[in-house]
Amino acid sequence: MKTLTIRRPDDWHVHLRDGAVLQAVLPHTSRDFGRAIIMPNLVPPVVTKADALAYRDRIMAALPRDHAFEPLMTLYVTETTDPDDLESAFRDGVVTAAKLYPAGATTNSQSGVRDFENAMPVFERMAAIGMPLCLHGEVTDPAIDIFDREAVFIDRVLDPLRRRLPELRIVMEHLTTRDGVDYVSGQSANLGATITTHHLIINRNAILAGGIRPHYYCLPVAKREEHRLALRKAATSGDPRFFLGTDSAPHLDPLKECACGCAGIFSATNTISCLAHVFEDEGALDRLEAFTSLNGPQFYGLPANEERITLRREDEPVVFPSKIDTADGPVTLFDPMFPIHWNVVRQAS
Repeated sequence: MKTLTIRRPDDWHVHLRDGAVLQAVLPHTSRDFGRAIIMPNLVPPVVTKADALAYRDRIMAALPRDHAFEPLMTLYVTETTDPDDLESAFRDGVVTAAKLYPAGATTNSQSGVRDFENAMPVFERMAAIGMPLCLHGEVTDPAIDIFDREAVFIDRVLDPLRRRLPELRIVMEHLTTRDGVDYVSGQSANLGATITTHHLIINRNAILAGGIRPHYYCLPVAKREEHRLALRKAATSGDPRFFLGTDSAPHLDPLKECACGCAGIFSATNTISCLAHVFEDEGALDRLEAFTSLNGPQFYGLPANEERITLRREDEPVVFPSKIDTADGPVTLFDPMFPIHWNVVRQAS
């Protein structure tokens, strides 16, 4: 196959940041994606309807004039989130979902939830109004090995929450383990899961073998090869519960390349090309559209994009920039460590 035309994809988990970084990275998402779920972990975080409106305005002001793109906003759940404000934001179409970070789990999660019981009024309201909850699925108990945090979260938090509120629509974000794949596969359709581009490509050797390589460090951290293979099987299966959330997360290089580097991988620029490579490897190019363009809208109750994009398999590898420049400094692009031959060559109406 030399060309492939699919419905325009959506990104169901992306970090656009703010200020100069927002200005620089937004076009890399809005070029290929029709919509994206925007993460709210700014400093300070997006916790109210008013915060979400203001952040959406900043995103739209940074959007290139010739890009058609819809940011789908989220609210950052804290233990003091006002359920009435959250419901108002959802019913008025200001936000599409709410995001829960266990406190201390990842970048800018200090304001997240420590005691899940304190957030139950928010979860109950969300269940009642049909509002999706996006979960960063890791425990932060220091006694738990960092490579086991997702599996323990499923047992300690996710499964009890689903038993208590089975009607609550939940997205288990950025799955990294076979445990997560197996759990989601065995549940009802109101549990979905996003899978990132980079977790389909790297395992933990990319971070640690041959020296510490900070640009492959992310949270949840990449796991053993057996988990990567389980993720690839899920993503390419066509199962509607699994869909793309890149978790593209830009950090300035000095904040990555230091004694205590930030977690996050910026992949917006080459995600679609990388995914075409993965799906071709798995003999599943005919299911790429489901993963990138159909399953996510179905879960969120939205129509699939009518616009199309066309990918072409080039004879020579496609050259992507190693970094993008922002007014605050450079951001390194995800390097899949193999040549990419698929290129997004045009959009078709």
